[in-house]
Amino acid sequence: MNVDELFWNSNIDEIKKGYIYEPDIEKYLCIICGEVFEKGVIYPQGNALYDAERAVRNHIDKEHGSVFDYLIGMNKKYTGLTDIQRELLKYFHSGLSDKEIIMKTDSGSTSTIRNHRFRLKEKEKQSKVFLAIMALLENKSKENEGLINIHKGATMIDERYAITESEKEKVLRTYLKDEVLTTFPRKEKRKIIVLGYITKKFKNNVKYSEKQVNEILRKIHSDYVTIRRYLIEYGFLDRCDDCSSYWVKN
Repeated sequence: MNVDELFWNSNIDEIKKGYIYEPDIEKYLCIICGEVFEKGVIYPQGNALYDAERAVRNHIDKEHGSVFDYLIGMNKKYTGLTDIQRELLKYFHSGLSDKEIIMKTDSGSTSTIRNHRFRLKEKEKQSKVFLAIMALLENKSKENEGLINIHKGATMIDERYAITESEKEKVLRTYLKDEVLTTFPRKEKRKIIVLGYITKKFKNNVKYSEKQVNEILRKIHSDYVTIRRYLIEYGFLDRCDDCSSYWVKN
């Protein structure tokens, strides 16, 4: 399961909830990390038992803080928010009054806070119009079809990610033979494609030791140390400060 595709293919209501329901397989899926909860199964959490939908909501609160916390903490390339806007949105979400926010920030006056509220509302309107335009464009423009989803942990988001699905398949056919990397590409786009493929060898929500990571990567390419470093550098994997555990970055 590709969690990035799960997230980016979700609609706004699903993103707000943080999970989707797949009726074909009767499962609830956390779109943040891919955790699965099967309908009809009762899940013990804490000292209580919950059905699948309530269990996935509890999971999001426990593991991700809340959907708001997760979204507001995403890369600003995704949110389009400045640092001050992000800070103010956190205060708005917590229910603080304008006067209380002034006491916590250097905003100066209530009029300054109101101006920020106004600009955020304008940004919301612009976003709605833009979403409508893109929805209308989707069935008209063949050039924009088939672009790969950018992984949410990406540390550098720019034109290097303007990659089509057909381009991705071509690169993988060029650099992989029997699931073994013949050579590691130098060009950035190709590097991102290959790293994305390698990341799928790791399961979501699983912690790996450095030895386990090396064992997986060694099967793909002899220079597993370099690949491991790139997986961290490009935000595909994350790790503890002491390198004792690694995991797929969500």
